[in-house]
Amino acid sequence: MDRIVLCTGNPGKVVELKALLPAGMDLVGLRELGLPDDLPETSPTLEGNALQKARYVFERTGLPSVADDTGLEVDALGGAPGVRSARYAGEAKDPKANMAKLLSELQDRPVRTAQFRTVIALVAPDGEWTFEGVVRGHIAGAPRGTGGFGYDPVFIPEGEEVTFAEMTLDRKNTMSHRSRAVQALLQHLGQVR
Repeated sequence: MDRIVLCTGNPGKVVELKALLPAGMDLVGLRELGLPDDLPETSPTLEGNALQKARYVFERTGLPSVADDTGLEVDALGGAPGVRSARYAGEAKDPKANMAKLLSELQDRPVRTAQFRTVIALVAPDGEWTFEGVVRGHIAGAPRGTGGFGYDPVFIPEGEEVTFAEMTLDRKNTMSHRSRAVQALLQHLGQVR
């Protein structure tokens, strides 16, 4: 499985995934194959959305396809925004609006614990698999840092004092939800880094 399609139009995810996958692996993007950046995501679960995107691409290309879906699950909000994380403040997928809504909803809440959860789906000629990565942490009082994407400026992983957005990509990749899911995928592929 030397050639794999990365099923995302999110440039931040592409950068992170390429940094996590082995250098010798031929990674193909959606645009290179003439596919849309915004793949279908209509499932009520992260697992369902990841599989839906990977199946969509596999059915059109016949190439092994890797897709992920990630949710920020905040304890005080009953797991929200969860599967709706990218569209929390509306269909525009505006990260700043999503963070503003989240911080507003947590304004008077003393408990700000949360987790990032990523599910990666692999759809290939010989089957379908999902792999999960989770990192616990808490939500900062205000956005901090300029790196990363999505909710990275407000998420502080357990044992750390800085947000994901304040870390280098290399440091984030030592502990992130996405890196943990990718490691499980690599173990499955027999290519542990």
